[in-house]
Amino acid sequence: MSRIVRLETFATEFLAFVRVTCEDGAFGWGQTSPYNADITAQVFHRQIAPWALGADSTDIAGLVARIERREHKYPGTYRCRALAGLDTALWDLAGRRQGKPVVALLGGAPGRLRAYASSMKRDITPEAEAERMVRLVGEQGFDAVKFRIGAECGEDVDEWPGRTEAIIPHMARALGDGVEKLVDANSAFSVPRAIAVGRMLEDHGIAHYEEPVPYWDLEQTAEVAAALDVPVTGGEQDWDMATWARMIALRAVDVVQPDVMYMGGIARTLRVAEMAAAAGLPCTPHAANLSLVTMCTMHLLKALPNAGKYLEFAIEGDDYYPWQRDLFLGDPFRVEGGAVSVPDAPGWGVEINPRWLEQAAHAVSSLEDFRPSAYGALYHKRA
Repeated sequence: MSRIVRLETFATEFLAFVRVTCEDGAFGWGQTSPYNADITAQVFHRQIAPWALGADSTDIAGLVARIERREHKYPGTYRCRALAGLDTALWDLAGRRQGKPVVALLGGAPGRLRAYASSMKRDITPEAEAERMVRLVGEQGFDAVKFRIGAECGEDVDEWPGRTEAIIPHMARALGDGVEKLVDANSAFSVPRAIAVGRMLEDHGIAHYEEPVPYWDLEQTAEVAAALDVPVTGGEQDWDMATWARMIALRAVDVVQPDVMYMGGIARTLRVAEMAAAAGLPCTPHAANLSLVTMCTMHLLKALPNAGKYLEFAIEGDDYYPWQRDLFLGDPFRVEGGAVSVPDAPGWGVEINPRWLEQAAHAVSSLEDFRPSAYGALYHKRA
């Protein structure tokens, strides 16, 4: 047993890294879910750290489950966002301690992984979107791309009138048959409109229809999936295991898309992937930015027996995601021939940029600063 004795967060509004240190000096780096990460860091120190300090660092799934039970009155997304920081740091720690990449701990092997170029833009004309996607296919070798249709949670109101009907055939013509095409509607449509758009997607050879209707309405999603041949996908926002079980039982989606950070880390994401595998469904996790979420997903995909066909790879640069600038040393997300490489170095195989850490808000919870409580958690001695 190697006890956790120190938990640190380095947070900005958009991102928080977590460092876990054990009594023998072993450490690992993880990350909470992006966005409102400064709030998530507070949740981490208030509701995660008191249960994790003093615990065995080697039983990751057991510790995550224990915190879920102990914090059962707070089952919401912030608990999972904070849990992700602990879970992913513990996987990195385990890999560093054993001298193995996380993918090997999960039963896979490092190596190349096919990626699809994922566009986040809606405020772009079909012509401009097609031009940049064709350029990326030529420059970086992508053989699959995803573009946006509808308006985010748009209630059948498009980003501008006629954009969806214009961009689908335009992208299909511009990219041709040699490139797999995916779309994301981000909960844009009603059921009738979603089915009508889905027919258009089928006519133009689109292979992936993401969140066609409000994602929280599983019955509506199932109705759309049953009506169409194009695979309907979803799940990126979902974290609750009961919701996942119902989604899979309803066959609401043809491909599950859990997000490692929204889910609460690798251990809980594996549970979703296993449920999907038992139902014969593939798992293509959501990874919409180039923070640690994409690297964690890379390791995971190379180990899942029901892994989907490709990794989501955000093509938007620092102008769209200024907060992802200079997070890591080197270039861990280099694309060659439409593929990325899962590192063979220990842990996640990346190193956090010290200069980024210096500019973040630093907070510490350490075992020596806490005292036991009657409930099994620890409470700050100064409280």
